[in-house]
Amino acid sequence: MPDDKAGMTCAGVGVDYDAMDPFKRACQLAGLGTAGNITRIAGGEFQEFEPSRGESVYLIEAAKSYVAFVIEGLGTKNLVADAMYELNGGRDSYYDHIAQDTVAMIVNDMITMGGLPLSVAMHLAVGNSDWFKDEKRSNELISGWKTACDLSRCTWGCGETPTLRDVIIPGTVELSGAAVGFVKPKDRLVQPKNIVAGDAIVIIGSSGIHANGLTMAREIAKELDNGFLTELSDGRSYGDALLDPTHIYVGLVEDCLNRGVDIHYLVNITGHGWRKLMRAPQSFHYVITSVPEPQPVFRFIKEHGRVQTGEMYGYFNMGAGFAVYVSPDDVASVLVVASENNLTALNAGTIIEAEDKKVIIHPVGLQYDGETLAVR
Repeated sequence: MPDDKAGMTCAGVGVDYDAMDPFKRACQLAGLGTAGNITRIAGGEFQEFEPSRGESVYLIEAAKSYVAFVIEGLGTKNLVADAMYELNGGRDSYYDHIAQDTVAMIVNDMITMGGLPLSVAMHLAVGNSDWFKDEKRSNELISGWKTACDLSRCTWGCGETPTLRDVIIPGTVELSGAAVGFVKPKDRLVQPKNIVAGDAIVIIGSSGIHANGLTMAREIAKELDNGFLTELSDGRSYGDALLDPTHIYVGLVEDCLNRGVDIHYLVNITGHGWRKLMRAPQSFHYVITSVPEPQPVFRFIKEHGRVQTGEMYGYFNMGAGFAVYVSPDDVASVLVVASENNLTALNAGTIIEAEDKKVIIHPVGLQYDGETLAVR
């Protein structure tokens, strides 16, 4: 449908990053005031790596390595799985996919500074303990979490399973987790100051919607005669496509580092969509000249939610799950490693020196100014 018709927005369905981001920045500032406490531990052996504040992963510097820490949540994607589980008569709970989504949200943030996960923990909060009585769903969650840890090349170490009556709606869960990892040796650290004008932007393909934008996607389902069973252009149901598990990019990053690729920066393209490409604090223009073809589920959301193109690329991944910034000389190596990890990759653009920050996506005629991404 034409973009000039009124349609859905993420803020309109209750997910307003302009409201959330100031709180996140205030937390970063308050947290910065506690950084000195680290130096009192183990005789000053550890200290905060301050440039990691505002990034997707928090780092603590040690003598020969950096300790990496991330905590992340799934969001509301499990509600789509719950609906589809009922619609398919209990044949498939999709909770193995949901598990991978949750682990991916955690580890894909950790690797953005070169951190490799050592151990992932699960946090599963329920509204009523009866949730655990569905053995099929529970077993699919467990097997999916283990598989995701194997894909992440790490261990599943621990977890927490509270029953939070009157906080969580009975029949649903809140699924999240955390991970600890490391950067070693220290010269494998990936940080924004390494970006230089002329760097190439390599886009790594997504598997679909991943785990961002599901609140809007669920609202759209409510307006459809067949809900999540509505057929997409490729013949799949809407609900099935929404539940494709998120790609895990740990192998891509580790294998690039092992191959000697000089990675200048990494971006996990999540809730702020393609605006995330300008997450680094410096002033650059991130100029995109080629874009991946978005999966049919994005065209469906755009059409049935009457969502403007700027909103789609500003909040959804639109076929781009991750981005790698490297010298043009290293592009070929990244493309090879991506293929070896069964991922698609595209030499999508370049980084240009500028006095301000912008993401410019020429193929779709979009431009995002720096003030539209206020995460630090």
